[in-house]
Amino acid sequence: MLLGGVPMSWMNKWVGGYPVYFATASGSTISDVDGNTYIDFCLGDTGAMAGHSPAATSEAIAERAGGAGGITTMLPNADATRVAINLRERFGLDYWQFTLSATDANRFALRLARQITQRRKVLVFSYCYHGTVDESFVTLSDGQPVSRAGNVGPSVDPTETTEVVEFNDLSALREVLARGEIAAILAEPALTNIGIVLPEDEFLRQVREAANEYGTLLILDETHTFSAGYNGASGLYGVRPDILTIGKSLGGGVPFGAYGMSSEVAARIAAQSEADYVDTGGIGGTLAGNALSLGAARATLEEVFTRENFETMVGLADRFATGVSQAIRKYDLPWCIVQLGARTEYRFVAEAPSTGGASAAAADEDLDSYFHLFMLNRGVLMTPFHNMALMSPATTAAQVDAHSHLFDQACAALVAP
Repeated sequence: MLLGGVPMSWMNKWVGGYPVYFATASGSTISDVDGNTYIDFCLGDTGAMAGHSPAATSEAIAERAGGAGGITTMLPNADATRVAINLRERFGLDYWQFTLSATDANRFALRLARQITQRRKVLVFSYCYHGTVDESFVTLSDGQPVSRAGNVGPSVDPTETTEVVEFNDLSALREVLARGEIAAILAEPALTNIGIVLPEDEFLRQVREAANEYGTLLILDETHTFSAGYNGASGLYGVRPDILTIGKSLGGGVPFGAYGMSSEVAARIAAQSEADYVDTGGIGGTLAGNALSLGAARATLEEVFTRENFETMVGLADRFATGVSQAIRKYDLPWCIVQLGARTEYRFVAEAPSTGGASAAAADEDLDSYFHLFMLNRGVLMTPFHNMALMSPATTAAQVDAHSHLFDQACAALVAP
């Protein structure tokens, strides 16, 4: 039997106590075991941002598993080079390595940063999201760093390894960096898992400058913020990190992650003759860079996540946000909607929070549950962790409009006497 009734514990996050058991998924829809069909704006919490089983990805998987043969060999192939070239063109970083998840990419990037800077600590933003990286489970409580509530069995108190400041608080960040202890800043270009929190004007550029000033590496995690567009949020905001990590969506549903680095960082790694990068030094994995994942990533990047498709996705998100905004104004509700490219989220506050702490404080579980269940019971899946909607290349204007109609109905029911 399944622990908790699900194959992975976070699947129980779905509101209502009984997660949907799906039977099939295609494009931007999911059908459950009872025969109900849903418009899918969750898209596997970004893992299926390419849509479910996009044709190009499915063909590449079939070719690798069948005709071409060889799912994993622990040897490189031509797809590895093509994926690296595509990522270099998008993100402007010269050298790439592959993993099975963004969590691993972040873990390895932090190890590299500590090795080449010979500094012990890292810095994150309060309520950041970097997968299950131990060092990132730290928040601010009354201005003091604490292990994030609910942190399961930490090997060490993360306050021993990590400094934490609020997003958009440049003075606090500079104060910590000035101590000379920080190997790397690990940051999302915009917070995404505590509600979307966008960077204020010039904030990321100022973070880049501060990192340079204090000899700290800047690692940008684009796992969720890749929704910003073809070049990700780092491209949107014009910030070049020292290392970039990404995962979830690149394989079109097949596990895959990557981390890229500048030539300068690659040279510093090469100079670390005492570090074991090729055997037991703590970086890598037998299945990392396997041929199946690389084939899926090559097809997804080259044929699905094109500039044209991103333009369509962002346009649909614009349409989604407009529909939600119209209902908010119509019923005079003190709410707003936040958008990052193809990703949108409605917030139950009049102004979007600018820090993770403020965003956490603004959460309203009752309203989150109400809207989630209202949509679910009418054939629309939103991300269970919050009411976030993501557009895929397969999403249609009619599906967006269906959500807008339902959102209007949900608002009307709330304000009815």
